[in-house]
Amino acid sequence: MNGFGWAGFGVNLGWAAVAAFAVMLGTFAVAVRLGVHRVVDVAWGLAFAAVAVASCVASAGGGDPVRRCLVAGLTVVWGLRLAVHIARRGAGHGEDPRYERMLARARGSRNLYALRVVYLVQGALVWLVSLPVQAAPYVSGPVTASAWAGTALVTVGVAFEAVGDAQLARFKADPAHRGQVMDRGLWRYTRHPNYFGDFCVWWGLYLLVCDSGAAAALTVVSPLVMSGLLIWGSGKRLLERHLADRPGYAEYAARTSGFFPWPPR
Repeated sequence: MNGFGWAGFGVNLGWAAVAAFAVMLGTFAVAVRLGVHRVVDVAWGLAFAAVAVASCVASAGGGDPVRRCLVAGLTVVWGLRLAVHIARRGAGHGEDPRYERMLARARGSRNLYALRVVYLVQGALVWLVSLPVQAAPYVSGPVTASAWAGTALVTVGVAFEAVGDAQLARFKADPAHRGQVMDRGLWRYTRHPNYFGDFCVWWGLYLLVCDSGAAAALTVVSPLVMSGLLIWGSGKRLLERHLADRPGYAEYAARTSGFFPWPPR
């Protein structure tokens, strides 16, 4: 097992928090000006990219430079792709129904309520989930097979997300498909190729920390939390509740894997 720079990582935790909350608070200011809080979804990927850059800069001269560049580059590519995709998808639309329902519970200022329950919570989640991104730059010693396997898994995850999102966008752009359920391409093998891709990304980034046993034990909470959110939290479960009444969705769900890709039944 390789060594780990605990002192530098401890300082990095603070810089990562600054980066994550700076993105979220800046996005909150933009959302208040626009009157639409759905822009916080764009900030999710940007905040992870900001944490990755901050961690790479703060760890200069620390751990292995190849690992530092790998984890920063992979995270930035994933975060920027996701942010651009969500920004394009939401362009020209009003408030997201999810946030409308949430803000309807506000007592007093809707903006301050959104700040507390959306922006600050998401900033804290970014900080927690990004622990492997923060820790990997402080792992000393050369990159080993586990780190290269993690790099490959992240690459698969980003590709899965990008291809799945592109296939869905083309499907929805065709007026002939209005009201139909997407069951082609990657969507034939899993009902949630984008969430499965996310799952691969975060377990892949975690593998970049596994050359240090102590750091791996500390940061495993991050992919576990992200997996829980994707499968049982605000990802798969919430989306399927929204889609449950769509014509044909029950039949699609009966023949298609709920998360991990598998040939249709």
